[in-house]
Amino acid sequence: METGNPTPQPRRAPAWIVTGLLGLAAAGGIAWLMAPGSSGAAGASDGETAVARLDYTLKDLDGKDVRLADFKGRPLVLNFWATYCGPCKTEIPIFVELVEKYREEKLAVLGISVDDSPADLRPFAAEFKMNYPVLVGLGHDELMERYEAGFMIPITWYIKPDGTIHSKHPGSPPREFIEEQIRALLPARTGRP
Repeated sequence: METGNPTPQPRRAPAWIVTGLLGLAAAGGIAWLMAPGSSGAAGASDGETAVARLDYTLKDLDGKDVRLADFKGRPLVLNFWATYCGPCKTEIPIFVELVEKYREEKLAVLGISVDDSPADLRPFAAEFKMNYPVLVGLGHDELMERYEAGFMIPITWYIKPDGTIHSKHPGSPPREFIEEQIRALLPARTGRP
């Protein structure tokens, strides 16, 4: 027999509270991803400055070994991407242009494909006229995890010549932002537009 007092139902939070909390969590995650040296993910941290872990060797499109550590001492950009990624296709021509513009400053951009085979990469690199090393990241899960490339692509790390991480940026920012990050890696120089 039923009584007039129904079983109490758990109270649900109003939708605006749930939406607000989810928005705060997302904003916090984005801020964490974009913060310079925000985690030891890429390397060891001394509390303020993270040092990039460059102790990885990957294959280039010709099957030759390329050691990331060989680029220490130069301004270095590690760009993690894939051939199917639309925002990656937007960034690549910017990197092509900036590699040429900052050639005298010995800017090194390394394009690390997260899951493409060399057979897929060769025609893509030719089509996009990639003038910087294209490396095969396929099978290098530790590297992908360390540089947070399994979470989102493109993700780009800007590393100073001393090996410290200047910044990281997920997504495809405007050209001006990319160039600003690159210029921050370079020694101060007058006369450069």
